[in-house]
Amino acid sequence: MPAFAASTRRIAYWIITSIVALETGAGGIMDLLRTQHVRMVVTQLGYPLYLLTILGFWKIPGAMVLFTRRFPRLQEWAYAGIFFEMSGAAVSHAFVHDPGYMTITVTFALLTLASWMLRPPDRVPGAAAGTWPVTSARPHASVW
Repeated sequence: MPAFAASTRRIAYWIITSIVALETGAGGIMDLLRTQHVRMVVTQLGYPLYLLTILGFWKIPGAMVLFTRRFPRLQEWAYAGIFFEMSGAAVSHAFVHDPGYMTITVTFALLTLASWMLRPPDRVPGAAAGTWPVTSARPHASVW
C-alpha cells in the first residue's frame, strides 16, 4: 500500500473511531445519569428506564476498548455491541416514526462499520499470529 494511502487510512481510522468512541462514552454517561433527554427518548420508544443502566454500564468500557491495542478480540465485541445498539436504535426510531433520530443512529452504525473496516492490522484478531492476511479483506481459509 502506498505511504499516502496508508497515512490517509490511519487518519480516517482515528477520526472515525474517535467520533464513535466519544459518542458511545458520552451516551453511556448520559444513560447512567439518566438525563432528562435520554429518559424522554427511551420512554418515547416504549422501553423501561432500567435499560439505561444496562446500556450505560456497557457503553463506557466499550468506548474505552476502542482505543486500546492489546485486546483485538475484545474490540471485536465492542464494535459488535456498538453496531447492534445503533442499528437497534435506528429500527426502534423507525417503528415510532422518528426519522431524525433514525438517521442519526444509522449514521453512527455506519461510522462504526467504517471504523471496524479501517482498523490497522495489529487490531485485527489473529493478525499477529499470521492467521489473518493483512492484504486481504477475506479471512484465511484455515481461520474458518
